[in-house]
Amino acid sequence: MSTWGLVVEQNLGYGRKGRMWSIGVMDHVEGTREEALEALRLRAERFEPVHPANPKSRKLYREADGFLLVVEGVWQPFHCRFSVAEQLYDSTVPEPAEEAAEAEVRDGPTAPEPVPAPAEPGPPPAWDAQVPEVPSWLGRDDLS
Repeated sequence: MSTWGLVVEQNLGYGRKGRMWSIGVMDHVEGTREEALEALRLRAERFEPVHPANPKSRKLYREADGFLLVVEGVWQPFHCRFSVAEQLYDSTVPEPAEEAAEAEVRDGPTAPEPVPAPAEPGPPPAWDAQVPEVPSWLGRDDLS
């Protein structure tokens, strides 16, 4: 089963020079590409873009790889692009179980690590537990 990122691209900032095109991942979907596109469509219909602040009208278009939302503002139109992208890699995910199994076969079985007993909660901290007895600024010559 594939993991799909629901991607939105929109304008952020104000003015001609301050405006920039920004990308963000709204959510992830497990399943087929068609299921991800359907989830993206629902998100695109409800999406509230940063610009314009007071929209006059909204139009949602289907493209080959996603959707295009055109929002008419008071002065000019703004748009957002929505697409699905298959996630191939994520550096924040821990080592998969398959790689751990291969390492076990290669290096031999490892003994399970002992589970530490839960610590006793102890008494609650005093109301001033985080306040130092002597302030850090006391005795400094560089302060006037």
